[in-house]
Formats: sequence, structure tokens, C-alpha cells
Amino acid sequence: MNEGSTHPEDQALLAELGRFVDELDPPPEGLVERVQFALELENLDVEVARWERADELSGVRSVAQGTITFTVSDLTVMINLTKVGRAHRIDGWLVPEGEYGVEVRVAGYDSVSTTADDGGRFVLHDVPRGTTQIVVYVDGISCRRTVVTPAVVL
Repeated sequence: MNEGSTHPEDQALLAELGRFVDELDPPPEGLVERVQFALELENLDVEVARWERADELSGVRSVAQGTITFTVSDLTVMINLTKVGRAHRIDGWLVPEGEYGVEVRVAGYDSVSTTADDGGRFVLHDVPRGTTQIVVYVDGISCRRTVVTPAVVL
């Protein structure tokens, strides 16, 4: 047998093992979509916030309602999700407070933007279900800073 080649019985065994793994442990539904969605921001200079707290929803990939807090260095993003029919309402607060630009990205839909008021509060209505990220644009004196939350499935 040549070095690096496989015996036909080995190939059959590997093929059967592949089918077995696909049947018992398939990739999660929507994995490819979530990876592509996250990669869209790859070429931007962004800071990724950490999922800090999700009340009783901690550790859950899919979120229908509840409060989630994200943090990065000197910025905290807290959102409250409320299911309204087939969509969601997002009430958000940014600390420190200020008039930041806020964009909500949902895979497969156009982004929706708003501006937080001087108290750091923002509201977005009719946010569709799907893989969602919040992007916060922080205008500094000498530069523009972009903060993005991890993707959450609404």
C-alpha cells in the first residue's frame, strides 16, 4: 500500500462514520447564516462587547423577551426585548449617556438606525426575528469608535 493512500475498506468505514456523525450531531440550524452575518463586520474596525447578563435567559442562544446587558471597556449597552406580534420592540439604554448612533442589524433584512437621546435611551419598533446585532457609533473628539454586540437570535 502506498504511503498516504487509504484502503477501500477504510474509505467505506470513513464514509459510514461521516453519515453517523451527520445523523447524530448535525450542525446547528442556521449556523452558516450566523457565521456569514458575523463576517460582514470583519473588515470594519470594531470593538466587540461582551454579553454581561441576560437575567434568567443566561446561556440561551435564542431570546424572545427579557433584558440583556453588553459591556466593552467604558460603554454599557442594556436592551429590553419585548415580543410584539411577529416582531420585537427593543428599548435600549447606553451608559455613559449620550447621543450615540445606534444600528440594529438582522440577517436577511435592511439595517434600522436611530439616535439615542441625550440620556442614552433609544427605542426600535418592528425589529424582525432572526440573527441580530446592535452596532453603537460613538463619536469621539478625534475619532469615531464602533462597538458591536455579539449576535443574538430573536
